[in-house]
Amino acid sequence: MTWSTRGLELPPLLVHLIEDGHWHHPGDDELRRAVPWFEEPVDFLGSAESMERESRSLDAFADDPSLAFFRETRGSTAHAPVELPWLDVERAVLIAVCRVPGADVALALDYRTSPTDPRVVGSDFWTDPRLCAWRTAAPTFTAFAAALGLPGTGG
Repeated sequence: MTWSTRGLELPPLLVHLIEDGHWHHPGDDELRRAVPWFEEPVDFLGSAESMERESRSLDAFADDPSLAFFRETRGSTAHAPVELPWLDVERAVLIAVCRVPGADVALALDYRTSPTDPRVVGSDFWTDPRLCAWRTAAPTFTAFAAALGLPGTGG
């Protein structure tokens, strides 16, 4: 069975973790080890539906020029390839979002690197509070899950 969100297939490992009940937050300390620049807590999204719903916010940020400090844009309308620290919202799916309303932090699958095992990126508002920078949290979703020590990942 394949699952998709925003027209993008979720990585098979993520689907497996969700189906087996193992896609859950490992604890703030463990996440901080994997994503050390995160200073705000996030909650993992536990279904394709919640990822779809939460990822709609990416469109709103990308489509409103007054919100350019979030560094979210649409690759299909860009004049050059969209690279980090920008997020191409057409090639991204949120997998974790801020626990504290208004914190605006998130982790996303970034499909610009692979259609089957995308990298994981996170928003960084702490290095420069005036401007968000999307940074690599792990080169692949598989590496991210292993870094968190999730069951069945060898981590």
